[in-house]
Amino acid sequence: MLLAAAPVAGAQSIYKCTKAGQIEYTDHACRSGKSELIHQASDSEVIGQYLDLGQDAQAKNYADSHHLETLYKELLDAREQKMQAEAQQQANYEKQRDTEARQQSLSDEAAYRGRLEGENDALRQQNAQYLDQQAQPVYGDALPYWGAIPPYWNRSHGHDHDHDPHRPPPKPVFHPCAALAGGRVRC
Repeated sequence: MLLAAAPVAGAQSIYKCTKAGQIEYTDHACRSGKSELIHQASDSEVIGQYLDLGQDAQAKNYADSHHLETLYKELLDAREQKMQAEAQQQANYEKQRDTEARQQSLSDEAAYRGRLEGENDALRQQNAQYLDQQAQPVYGDALPYWGAIPPYWNRSHGHDHDHDPHRPPPKPVFHPCAALAGGRVRC
């Protein structure tokens, strides 16, 4: 019976006390005796508060001392259902969060893959342009022999006769080249 008289946090009666003309609200009756009971804590509130605080043994003792075993079982079942619902809600939240993270990862991966494909296409196009340029013959870029002077530069100006018969210009030099990795070319 001593347990029944113990105060219960949160599920207590509320009293209105008047002290020196000021009003105070407390969870116990005033010492002066001038108190008004505003809210009486019900048995279900007391047991529910014990259960919410995780004090199942105290809730059971309170229920047993007040012969409220049925109420205790109902509140205990309701608490278990509430905890199961919260656990299910948390599991659903975790599942949704995992699904969203997976979708975001797939979206990021697709964007990255698209960017890489775009870069690869640009590099392939650039390599194709380089190969086209390499396939073109080179016209007079380099002399056939380094340091050799073409015969038409060696003519003496002012002479009326040519010592060399007119020859056609040299044929263009074609350098066969092979494409290497990374856009490099070997000739």
